[in-house]
Amino acid sequence: MSDNTTIHDVAVLPGQERFVAPLDETPLQDVDKVDESAPATSMWADAWRNLRKNPLFIISGILIIFIIFVALFPSVLTKTDPNYCNLDNSLGDPEAGHPFGFDFQGCDVFARTVYGTRTSLSVGLLSTILVVIIGTLIGAVAGFCGGWIDAVLSRLNDIFYAIPMLLGAIVVLQMFKTSTSIWKIVLVLALFGWVSTARIARGAVLEAKNLEFNTASTALGSTPMRNLFRHIIPNSLAPIIVIGTTSLGSYIVSEATLSFLGVGLPTTTVSWGGDISNAQTNLMTNPMVLFYPSVALAVTVLSFIMMGDAVKDALDPKSRTA
Repeated sequence: MSDNTTIHDVAVLPGQERFVAPLDETPLQDVDKVDESAPATSMWADAWRNLRKNPLFIISGILIIFIIFVALFPSVLTKTDPNYCNLDNSLGDPEAGHPFGFDFQGCDVFARTVYGTRTSLSVGLLSTILVVIIGTLIGAVAGFCGGWIDAVLSRLNDIFYAIPMLLGAIVVLQMFKTSTSIWKIVLVLALFGWVSTARIARGAVLEAKNLEFNTASTALGSTPMRNLFRHIIPNSLAPIIVIGTTSLGSYIVSEATLSFLGVGLPTTTVSWGGDISNAQTNLMTNPMVLFYPSVALAVTVLSFIMMGDAVKDALDPKSRTA
C-alpha cells in the first residue's frame, strides 16, 4: 500500500491504515431509541413517583391524615365537652371514658388534647397559605420587575427579616390584645413570616424569567404580566412549596408558644399551647397533665417536618445526601 493509499477517499499515513465496514453490514442499533409510545412526564409526575417510594413520605402522610381526621371529627374520639370542668375531679387519675385523667381545673385532658388539634392545625395551615401567597407575590414581582421595584421590595424584606417573628408577634398582639382570635394570630404570624418565602420566590423567578419558554411567549405577543402569572410563577413553585411545607410546623409551634406566654388565644379557646401553659404549675405533682398535649404538639410538628423533607428530596434532587 502506497503512502497515498485512501480508504473511502480519506487519506491516511503509513501505519494508520484502518478498515471501515460497509454500512449495510453495521445497521444502527436501538440502544438509544426513544419510546414514542410512552406517556410524557413532567417534574411533578417524577416527584410523585419518587414520593410514593419514600418511607418518610408514607409515614408522615399517614400521621397527617390521622391528625386532619381528628381536627375535623373530634367527636368521633370523645363525646366529652372539653370546656366542661368539675373541681371534684381536679388532677384525677385516668378512668373509663377519660383515659388521660383530669387537669387542675377538673377538665378532661383527653378531650382537650383532641379538640386542641383543630385550633393548632387551623393556625398552622392558614398561616402557611397566607405566607405563601404574600411571599410569592412580593418575591415574584421583585425578581421579575427588577430595578427600583426590586430595590424597594428587597429593602422591605431586609427590614422584616431583622425582626424575629415571635418577638414581633408578641409586640403586635400586646398592642391589640382587646380581643384575640385565631384569625388575629394567623395575620400576625403572616405579617412576620413571609420574608423567607419572598426570598425563595425572588430567586426562583430570576432564574425562570431567563429561560426559553418566557422568550418564546414574549415573541408570540404575550404581555409581561401574563408571562409572570401564566408561565414564570407556575414554573417557580417547586422551591416555594418546599419551604411552605417545611415551615408549617414552625407556625404551629409559634401559636403554641404565644398561647404559652399568655399573649395568644384566650383561655376559652382550647389549644395545646394554653393547656401546656396551665399545666406547668403542676409539673412536679402531676407531670402527665403536661405530657399529653406536649406529645400531641411534638408529633404534629414532626409529621409536617418529615413531609417537608420528603417533598424537598422529591422536588429538589440536588439537596439529597449521598
